[in-house]
Amino acid sequence: MTDLLPDLNPHGFRSVPDVLKHATARFGPRIAFSALGAELRFAELEQKTADFAAYLRQAGLAPGDRIAIQLPNLLQSPVAVLGALRAGLIVVNTNPLYTGPELEHQLRDSGAKALVVLANVAHVAAGVVPGTDVELVIVTEAGDMHPPLRRTLINTVVKRVKKLVPPYRFARQVSFREALRRGARAPRADHDSTSEDIAVLQYTAGTTGPAKAAILSHGNLVANMGQVQTHLGGTVGEPGSIWVGPLPLYHIFSFTAHNLVFLSKGCHSLLIPNPRDLDGFAKALRDTRMHGFLQINALILMLTGHEAFRGLDYSELKITVAAGAALTEDAAAKWKALTGCVVSESYGMSETSPGVTGNILGQERVGSIGVAFAETELRVVDDTGADLPDGEPGELWVRGPQVMQGYWNAREETERTLTPDRWLKSGDVVVREADQTYRIVDRKKDLVVVSGFNVAPNEIENVISQMPEVAECAVVGMPHKKTGEAVCLFVVPEGAALTAKDILAHSRRFLTNYKIPKHIHFVPDLPRNSVGKVLRRELRRQLETPGSEA
Repeated sequence: MTDLLPDLNPHGFRSVPDVLKHATARFGPRIAFSALGAELRFAELEQKTADFAAYLRQAGLAPGDRIAIQLPNLLQSPVAVLGALRAGLIVVNTNPLYTGPELEHQLRDSGAKALVVLANVAHVAAGVVPGTDVELVIVTEAGDMHPPLRRTLINTVVKRVKKLVPPYRFARQVSFREALRRGARAPRADHDSTSEDIAVLQYTAGTTGPAKAAILSHGNLVANMGQVQTHLGGTVGEPGSIWVGPLPLYHIFSFTAHNLVFLSKGCHSLLIPNPRDLDGFAKALRDTRMHGFLQINALILMLTGHEAFRGLDYSELKITVAAGAALTEDAAAKWKALTGCVVSESYGMSETSPGVTGNILGQERVGSIGVAFAETELRVVDDTGADLPDGEPGELWVRGPQVMQGYWNAREETERTLTPDRWLKSGDVVVREADQTYRIVDRKKDLVVVSGFNVAPNEIENVISQMPEVAECAVVGMPHKKTGEAVCLFVVPEGAALTAKDILAHSRRFLTNYKIPKHIHFVPDLPRNSVGKVLRRELRRQLETPGSEA
């Protein structure tokens, strides 16, 4: 794959570890990542990822084994991810906010043999790991990558607040710091991965059943790195340029950007572990001459509405890239007014590593997702797969080196999504303009996009339907000022006793917060077509009807 893309891959990288080795050798003394006041330089990143890789192999893990990494934006994340890839393992990106059932599905489906988890959420994993193939759990505490005194202070403060670290226990567990110590004494264990080898299983919501994993190869990720760098040109930044990273590294947009695009150019990724702590977020940016900012629409509205962000220095901010959810004119205008920087919207999917299109810098238009990245073919087609002319809305199909290999353990879903000649059916309805820019006009899929995260109606419906008081239910998305969309639940109750509070209490046992319904409507029945399929478009039309609101 890399041989076919010399312009996008001038160094001939075959894998993510190739990118890492090139960057650490070239930018050794510079800062690669920072978080919570701690810094990790490129030379240190080289050493610690090597140590982590060596430990994993010493612990009995082999190339091709899956390792779930359930961490927020701490320095441990790039060390664990890049170290695992050096060892030839397949990374399973895992949300730290998952409930037990969500985590159990991902661990079972991926067949993960190891898990790296933050102590704060380890109790959730402890409840489900015994029923999975996980043999080893590596537990890290928030301050583990800090100097000794600072580390002790952070970890002590966290432990004193008992609710932050509930008790947990695993049959075979080791601390993150101990894993690094053992790895430092073990033989080096780098695996020579090829571009065809699987690097990441990126779980994404599906329209049927639980979340499924897009299979991303090393070649997919390296190709997309080159595509993004080609598109952004010099605005990626010079070595030392600071990119602010509030979006979670387990999300593919942030994952590829920080672990590949910025890393390979010697940029400094300033990671924000908890962007909802707005005061702490603002404090982290004081005295910071930021060059770039990764954003989503919901976060822009949060930051621009908070007083602490009005006094920061944005004089060096050259580029803000937004993706994951539609950018609104309101958010774009507020960010420009606050920072003086225009927001450049891009488009991608978990299935495309993720980048597909981006606005041409200096020609940004709100509502446009820009033009195709280099080596990316796009088609706009009707329901029969026939191409449509400019100006006509149709489903976007994508073909290029960044397109996934398929879905893990889901052959039928793969065949529905990928054509035999490798066209990926995006499920998004777009219009191609005469100047070859694109804009999204609708989602062909029924997915609800909440703050950049895909939420499958089917998953929520399955959870709510478990309640004996629920006869049937259906989920649609509705516009939301802060999160782009919110989950709206329509319920046909079995009896008169069911309340919205009952539904919320049940939801919190099984669903991550962003999947929990924000609006609940009780209805006598659900609209259906002649073959019994629920008409979600009719439900959307009913949203103005008063109902019970969560």
